[in-house]
Amino acid sequence: LELKRMSVSKDYRGQGISKALCEEVLRFTQARGYGAVVLYTSMVQVVAQRLYEGQGFRKVGTFSPSLLASLLCFQIFQYRCDLPGRP
Repeated sequence: LELKRMSVSKDYRGQGISKALCEEVLRFTQARGYGAVVLYTSMVQVVAQRLYEGQGFRKVGTFSPSLLASLLCFQIFQYRCDLPGRP
């Protein structure tokens, strides 16, 4: 399952909402028999990276989305969280 575009309004950040949403995605995914959750985030989203890593995601890939991004050394990170009991 791919998690796309999770965002919390700036007015509500720092209240644990992102963590709760991420936990719910993992529960939802496992309950439906998926083996893993994948997502993509950019190198500048350091807070998001810490959130995902704290939830058990690991970085499994890195790429530049375009030639310009490559020249600017801008990267996208792919994360994956394997769920217990699934391949």
